[in-house]
Amino acid sequence: MMSGHTEKNSAAEVGTRGAREPGAAAEPRRVVVTGAAGMLGTALVAQDWPEVRWVGVDLRPAPARTRDRATFHTADIRDTTTLTRIFSGADAVVHAAAALPSHRASEIRSVDVDGTDSVLRAVRAAGVPRLVHVSSTAVYGLPKDCPTPEDYPCRPVDPYSEAKRAAEILVERERDSGLCAPVLRPKTFLGEERLGLFSMLFEWADEGRSFPLPAGGRKRAQMLDVDDLCAVVRATLRMPDATVNDTFNVGATRFGTLREDFQGVLDAAGHGGRVVGVPVLPAVAVLRGLAALRLSPVYKRLVHKLVRDSYVDTSRASRVLGFEPRYSNGETLLRTYEWWRGRATDHAVTRTGRTHRDPWKQGALRLAKAFF
Repeated sequence: MMSGHTEKNSAAEVGTRGAREPGAAAEPRRVVVTGAAGMLGTALVAQDWPEVRWVGVDLRPAPARTRDRATFHTADIRDTTTLTRIFSGADAVVHAAAALPSHRASEIRSVDVDGTDSVLRAVRAAGVPRLVHVSSTAVYGLPKDCPTPEDYPCRPVDPYSEAKRAAEILVERERDSGLCAPVLRPKTFLGEERLGLFSMLFEWADEGRSFPLPAGGRKRAQMLDVDDLCAVVRATLRMPDATVNDTFNVGATRFGTLREDFQGVLDAAGHGGRVVGVPVLPAVAVLRGLAALRLSPVYKRLVHKLVRDSYVDTSRASRVLGFEPRYSNGETLLRTYEWWRGRATDHAVTRTGRTHRDPWKQGALRLAKAFF
């Protein structure tokens, strides 16, 4: 077990430009974050919120930059007994622990569904009054309608989206039984500590290469800055039960096509790299085949997201939570790329792809560098 704690004394505000607080609930004091060593968990614990004392839970050790900002517990979220002890006395739990889409189906199901069930049982046993559940817009599957609203039918298309929706159903049942349980559905979020698949874009840009995208990346794809996501989490912790006890899409409100946003990174690299279009059908066939053979980190659902528009309606979060994201897609990508460049020597050390904080193994795609 790793521990350490620092009280927050700064009144600095981070995230959206002010969330409305009509009849705000009493400020939470002790907030437990599952997945505290992950990218979102790290960003949350790093926030300077004077009203919160953080408690982190993760299988991985605490990152260096947050080690002294919270009490950390090394634990598996499927260990309900241990979680109940950790949750005791908490004012809220933010459930951010999850497996990645690239993990094996059995692992995704175990972590995302069984893990969420364990968290909910521990919340109930410990008497925690509020759970903020971090889900994903993946629950919609591959929606035909954009922007996609929260009441759009959920049609999961792969083990990850199926598990995310199954976990939401468990949370919704507890909500029906009286638990205040806001559900957040963020788009792909970026920021400090975010590597994963984006490390490939950053690496190729830094090496002066062009970057291939099916059909030239002419589809619109919404992303999200992790600081904007943190601000929404804060709103769901501070506002009254009746206000936040719902499901909310969260994403940038200013975004262009993948071509435009990725080109911004290539331009920032300063080597003249360009987004290069590749034929859609052959590209999709090759990427799907490599993913099936586990020779590429580009999983099946992501392949299809590259060739169709993908953005959600965030008006409910704006209206209810006062959500007004600070950053556009392009700004977020550049912020993350600048952080990556400052840490470039660290990224070659480990390529596990186990979390968003690790560079993903590029597999066979590394061979494509020779052509770009």
